[in-house]
Amino acid sequence: MIHLSRLLLGVSAAALMATAALAKDDITVAIQLEPPHLDPTSAAAGAIDSVLYSNVFEGLTRFMSDGSVVPGLAESWEISDDGLTYTFKLRSGVMFHDGTTMDAEDVKFTLDRIGAEDSANAQKALYAAISEVNVLDPMTVEVKLSEPNGNMIFNLAWGDAVIVAPESIEDIKQKPIGTGAFKFDSWTQGDKVELSRNDSYWGTAPELAKATFKFISDPTAAFASVMAEDVDVFAGFPAPENIPQFEADPRFQVIVGSTEGETILSTNNKLPPFDNVKVREAMAHAIDRQAIIDGAMFGLGTPIGTHFAPHNPAYVDLTAQSNYDPAKAKALLAEAGFAEGFETTLHLPPPSYARRGGEIIAAQLAEVGIKAEITNVEWAQWLETVFKGKDFGLTIVSHTEPMDIGIYANPEYYFQYDNKAFQDLIAKFNTTADPDMRNQMLAEAQKIIADDYVNGYLFQLALPTIAKAGVQGLWENAPTQANDLTGVSWAE
Repeated sequence: MIHLSRLLLGVSAAALMATAALAKDDITVAIQLEPPHLDPTSAAAGAIDSVLYSNVFEGLTRFMSDGSVVPGLAESWEISDDGLTYTFKLRSGVMFHDGTTMDAEDVKFTLDRIGAEDSANAQKALYAAISEVNVLDPMTVEVKLSEPNGNMIFNLAWGDAVIVAPESIEDIKQKPIGTGAFKFDSWTQGDKVELSRNDSYWGTAPELAKATFKFISDPTAAFASVMAEDVDVFAGFPAPENIPQFEADPRFQVIVGSTEGETILSTNNKLPPFDNVKVREAMAHAIDRQAIIDGAMFGLGTPIGTHFAPHNPAYVDLTAQSNYDPAKAKALLAEAGFAEGFETTLHLPPPSYARRGGEIIAAQLAEVGIKAEITNVEWAQWLETVFKGKDFGLTIVSHTEPMDIGIYANPEYYFQYDNKAFQDLIAKFNTTADPDMRNQMLAEAQKIIADDYVNGYLFQLALPTIAKAGVQGLWENAPTQANDLTGVSWAE
């Protein structure tokens, strides 16, 4: 006779085994922007890092979720007393996803490629001090600088400096091959990128076996996909008005962090009438930041008055200098010879902060006589026409790179700001190691670009993430634009 208790015990054991067998080890992460291609070392698009940083590609150093920089493919380094020579000891046993060994030759290839004359690296200026890269042995690289650079270890953590191999560089834009915990499987353009666990990974193996990045640009579709549980995570959820609904639903968790994203009304400083500082100042006073934060972001975002993150200890609050004052804006326009206003263009890429914020800004500018003709552009088109072509009057974009005020020292950068005093200050900052002096210089740099009203400084972008209740290990904040899945898992 079969005892009922034994039968139940057997059923329970079978159920447990089935549950263990079905333990979830895959994840679908939605983001709003699709990368234009998959090479983080040759484009300005942060969407590339959103998918690949730390997951597929790794650098000599890397950012952690709290913004700290830790060893990556370099296990250690020494810096000479004069600050001109960095000697990196590489981790042994690191393999690229195609089975080739990562060694000092690959590091030299990567850094030389960044500095090459024909380099397409968006942050080439960060590495301009690198004058020579020498292979001392397969696991040791010597990097020589033309002048000391107090940011170099930090800069090497950027996605722009991940280590790539000459063997796979030709197809990298479509078939990225890195050293990370996940390897690239496929890219269905317009839809998704699929990754799978790298079983030969040198570090701690990720718990996830598969990861899919879905691209959903429309806020309404984003809401529908999360509610239907078609995606497990939506990082940078583009419809903040729906957040209270998710907070009240036990199926989900809402994580609101901060980013390095200074959201700005970028201004073409070489294009008349924006080459006149009074016009730029007038525009700054025509903008009501809080109305944009409330209207476009439903209250998510921190007002800024310069190009610097408020959570950074060196931040200076300069918002009062460009306070909302339409009467002052009109007076400044009249002084500049534009009492009747003028017409310009406003290019808006897909993110909600741009499309929604752009409508509000256009209305605010119209109130003082500036008629901004809105053109909605896809991300690839924005990179081509605005970022590369500099063919724009105004645009709205969030600069998500970490502590990137140095871009204002590059007169060739897309907003074309050319100030010798600022360039000299940043050059001095780059060679300074003393933390207090560096903070003083950063404060001065913030003040210069605020005084020059280079761009319209709007707000620091918040990072709302909606995830299923069981997901753990996601980054709360974004010290760089990334969705690092190496520590993500499902609660049992």
